[in-house]
Amino acid sequence: MACDIWRNKLEAYADAELSAGERRALGEHLPACASCTADLLSRVQLKRAIHAAGKRYSPSEELRQRVQKRLPTANKRGWLWNWAPKFLAAAALVAIVFVLFRGWSASQEEQIFGELADLHVATLASATPVDVVSTDRHTVKPWFQGKLPFTFNIPELANTPFMLEGGRMSYLGQSPGAQLIFRDGNHRISVFIFQDRLAPRFALGVNRSTRLTFHLETWTAVGLRYFVIGDADPNDVHRLSELLKIAAQT
Repeated sequence: MACDIWRNKLEAYADAELSAGERRALGEHLPACASCTADLLSRVQLKRAIHAAGKRYSPSEELRQRVQKRLPTANKRGWLWNWAPKFLAAAALVAIVFVLFRGWSASQEEQIFGELADLHVATLASATPVDVVSTDRHTVKPWFQGKLPFTFNIPELANTPFMLEGGRMSYLGQSPGAQLIFRDGNHRISVFIFQDRLAPRFALGVNRSTRLTFHLETWTAVGLRYFVIGDADPNDVHRLSELLKIAAQT
């Protein structure tokens, strides 16, 4: 049975570790197989639970006090001799805090990327990937009115390789947002839109990233945070992102 062939590869599919051919073949199998779809969804939910269980670390007051206690005590060999160790210790402490902050920020981005990748995979594996099914942007956009505390524009896709398939509600950090699904040949691209003040902070400007087989582009516009993610060619992910940026300014 086809299920016997694919069941052992569901974990790799959820982690985006399959080859392009295997990923496409399994993607075609899932909508017709409720058993594999349910198995994949449970694996994705488990991955998200593990991500959420990770604890964030930040320097505590106890750490500062321990560092201060280890500083050399003042002596009577002159002002410079007395204060130099303290200046060096303070500089070292600032450097440590900076490194920890950079690491914490990078960890945040990794966690958000993982959550978005899981949402993207779960959506494609679902028997009903979208709540509003339409290729008409004038049908999809009004569907979100009253469901979200913000509005957004969907680009005109004529003479482009992209086709809108529909949209659904999504949540990131318990914040409601929109998930739009676009088809690009045999690939699907998810576009997530959240309020920027509610979404976790990313680096200023446009942030483009590639992890395993997924490509991500994120930016802010008119108070909203956009995430575009998919396994399509990175140039296509960027092209769709540019269309969304133009639409956001109209």
